[in-house]
Amino acid sequence: MSDTDNELQNKSPWHLWLVGIFSLLWSSMGALDYLMAQTRNENYMSNFSIEQVEYFNSFPAWVIAAWACAVWGGVAGAILLLLRKKIAAQVFLFSLISMIATTIHNYGFANGLEIVGDTFSLIFTAVIFIFIVVFYLYSTMMGKRGVLK
Repeated sequence: MSDTDNELQNKSPWHLWLVGIFSLLWSSMGALDYLMAQTRNENYMSNFSIEQVEYFNSFPAWVIAAWACAVWGGVAGAILLLLRKKIAAQVFLFSLISMIATTIHNYGFANGLEIVGDTFSLIFTAVIFIFIVVFYLYSTMMGKRGVLK
């Protein structure tokens, strides 16, 4: 293989930067939401009803831990994608699994549908799932193409 072939193979495609930066910004919004909720920031929490705040504050420790893994896993996956690390796919998958666990608890066992189950919240939850699946599939594809090492 010539030096030119090696250079082309090692060059990141433009879309890696687009997806990587977008996934970092997207995941950072989730991390900010987590931080504001966990620190019980008054300004942030004032956007929610009293029932919703009580609901968020009632999460058991394992749900809070899974939520943290979901959001910080998304941030870590995005950074790893931008650093062209193959492990980004596994980190995004871990984030997805963590999100599934929190969603099952929140909507399946903790009356989340009654408390925050408005149409916007349900659509937004679906959008979050779609994005994390896309980030996982994209990083898996880039790993298989040899873009991620």
